[in-house]
Order: sequence, then structure tokens, then C-alpha cells
Amino acid sequence: MRGPAYVVDGDTIKIQKTQIRLFGIDAPEMNHPYGKKAKWAMVKLCKGQVISAEVTDTDDHGRTVAKCALPDGRDLSAELVKLGLAIDWPKFSGGIYRHLEPDGVRKKLWLADARQKGRMHVWERYDAQQAAKRKQA
Repeated sequence: MRGPAYVVDGDTIKIQKTQIRLFGIDAPEMNHPYGKKAKWAMVKLCKGQVISAEVTDTDDHGRTVAKCALPDGRDLSAELVKLGLAIDWPKFSGGIYRHLEPDGVRKKLWLADARQKGRMHVWERYDAQQAAKRKQA
């Protein structure tokens, strides 16, 4: 599959109306720290480019998973990890992006790291704190 990409978030794009989860990485959700920054980094990478997507799988949520590349051959997953705006997800990647992670990125992207470790209570606590702050504002 090839075409211009509409960026949904830091690790999800749409090509030809197909929503694609980028292979092997985890970027912050839009409402989490660095989520918007990850999305805009992806927009900058994809803008005006024809993206190639090699489908590898379908995830638990029914989304298409693909290795996506820029016209010059650069792997979008690798580029986002190098920028420190996504982390390798070894369960799915086999660890192929881990060596690209900048020092300290797992502390910076602590919510993504918690998800990978199955510690969803950390997410729930964060989301509850954010909801409480919105009520006070």
C-alpha cells in the first residue's frame, strides 16, 4: 500500500482510508505528555511524502499493523524512536528499535513504558489526576 499519509497520532497513520498502526513502537497517547509533540513530529516526517506500508499483522483492536517507510527508504518507526518520541515495543518488534532509543527516553515516556509492562493502573491514576485538574479549572 502506498500513498499520502494522514497522521492520527505518533504511531498511527491513515493511507487510502486504512488506519495503520506503526510496527514495533509505542508513542504517547495524544492526552499524555509528549503525545502532541509525537504527532507533530510524524506530520513533519510525512508531509508531502508518499508513504509505503508493508502490512505485517492485525492487532488486538483490529487495526492494520505495517512497517512504513518514507520514499528515501527510512523506516518511520525508527525515525520516531530516534527523535525520542516513541519507544521500542519488544513484544512486537523483537527489540529491533531498542538500540535507537536515546538515553533516558523510557523515563520521559513513562506512561508508554508502563503500558508495555502491563502496569495499566499507572495510566488509570494519571487519567484520574488529569480529570480532577480539568474539574478544578
